[in-house]
Amino acid sequence: MSQTAVVIGATGVVGRALVDHLSRHPNIQRVRTLTRRPAPHPSPKVDNKVIDFDQLSQYADLMKGDLLFSCLGTTKKQAGSIEAQRHVDYHCQWRVAQLAAEQGVGHYLLVSSSGANPRSKSPYLKMKGELEQRVQSLPFNRISLFQPSLLLGQRSDFRPGETLAALLLPALCLLPGLRRYRPIRGEQVAAKMVAVSQSPGHPIETFRLDELFDYEV
Repeated sequence: MSQTAVVIGATGVVGRALVDHLSRHPNIQRVRTLTRRPAPHPSPKVDNKVIDFDQLSQYADLMKGDLLFSCLGTTKKQAGSIEAQRHVDYHCQWRVAQLAAEQGVGHYLLVSSSGANPRSKSPYLKMKGELEQRVQSLPFNRISLFQPSLLLGQRSDFRPGETLAALLLPALCLLPGLRRYRPIRGEQVAAKMVAVSQSPGHPIETFRLDELFDYEV
């Protein structure tokens, strides 16, 4: 089986590890990464395309493949406002999903968030929940939703709040009732996503942190 995997968000904590895993997998023939800036990779399997995420319709042909891994995301601080964050975390991902479905991609895999809920009072969790809900209307053969909590790993930008949380949460989450919220390494999420992409599954499935993530990966 020779598959083409398309990855958006390939420069993030999960995305970088994901591209590494995909480039080493024997079933994956090509990995196409779609990024705002050049993101070279040493594997000859990886084909990086620099695109304008504000003009996604121009790149519909680049969405063709067997698997679409959607790992795109930013923070309110990076984006400058909650509206700008929503543009990246919701609108861009939704448009990519639409185009991928139109191009016949069979399996859509989305990195969402623990607590994602379209009725949440948190703007962040609300946009994540709305995206999860909306992509389920698209004609993919299979949709896999991943809901990690705080992601640990090397980032290209310094996030003091997340750095502090990464230091404190592992200890706090040893307390009864809090284990389900413990941080997870981006590497672990990436490994799980690749494993799911290469295994049989249900048409729509959600992988929640406290239920299905293997912390020993």
